[in-house]
Amino acid sequence: MFSLLARHHRRVVSRAVHRGWAWAREAGAVTAEHPGRLRFRAIGTGTRLAFPQGTVFGEPWIVLGAHCVIGEQVTLTAGMMPDLDLGPDPILTLGDGVVLGRGSHVIADTTVAIGPDTYCGPYVYITSTNHSYDDPHEPVGKQWPRMEPVEIGPGCWIGTGAVILPGARLGRNVVVAAGAVVRGEVPDHAVVAGAPARVVRSWDPQEGWQPPLRTPAPVPIPEGVTPQQLLALAELDRPADAP
Repeated sequence: MFSLLARHHRRVVSRAVHRGWAWAREAGAVTAEHPGRLRFRAIGTGTRLAFPQGTVFGEPWIVLGAHCVIGEQVTLTAGMMPDLDLGPDPILTLGDGVVLGRGSHVIADTTVAIGPDTYCGPYVYITSTNHSYDDPHEPVGKQWPRMEPVEIGPGCWIGTGAVILPGARLGRNVVVAAGAVVRGEVPDHAVVAGAPARVVRSWDPQEGWQPPLRTPAPVPIPEGVTPQQLLALAELDRPADAP
C-alpha cells in the first residue's frame, strides 16, 4: 500500500514539475513582443531566445534579425563588461534566420557580424577577442587582449564545438566541421576542418565539388508540394504504435 502511494505521489510531483518547467520555458523566452529585462537595439519579428538564457549584456549594441532561433544557455555579449558606452554603432549583429545552438557563445568586444541563414550547432564559440602572451613573465590572463572583427557570411553551417577566432572572415555557404578552430579568411563554398582549420573541400563552377562528394545529392522536394502535404506524408511514415 505504502509503495503504491509513494509511486502515485512521485507521478503527481513529476507531472507538476514538468508542467511548471514547460510554463517557465514559455514565460521566460525572449521575443520582440516579450523582451523581459533585455533591451536589444533591435529584435526582429519571429526571433526567440529560449529560456534559460546564458550571459547577456551590452544589449543596446546588439541587433538580432527576424526569425532567429537562439537556444538555451546561449551567451551574447557586446563589450568587455556590462555598462560600457560602446559608441553609436552596433557591435554584434545577427542577420535574419540565424540559428545558435544550445550553449553557444558569441563574444563581441569589437564588431561581430553573422550573416543571414547561418546555422550554428551546439556549443559553438565565436569571439572577437583573444588573450595575448607577448610578455613571457606576466600571467597570460593579465595581459591586454587583442581584438579583431569577425565576419561570417550568409548561409554558413558551423558544426558542434567549433571555435571562430578573432579576425576570421568566412565567405558565403561555408561549412565548418565540428570541433574546427577557424582563423583567417575562408572563401565562399568551402568546407574547413581541423585545428587549425584548413580547406578540405571546395566548389568549382566547372568541376563541382572537389574532391567529389561521397554521398548522393539529396532529392529535391518537387515544385508545388505544400507544407500540409509534407506533414501528411510524415504521418504515413510514422509507425502505428508511435506516440
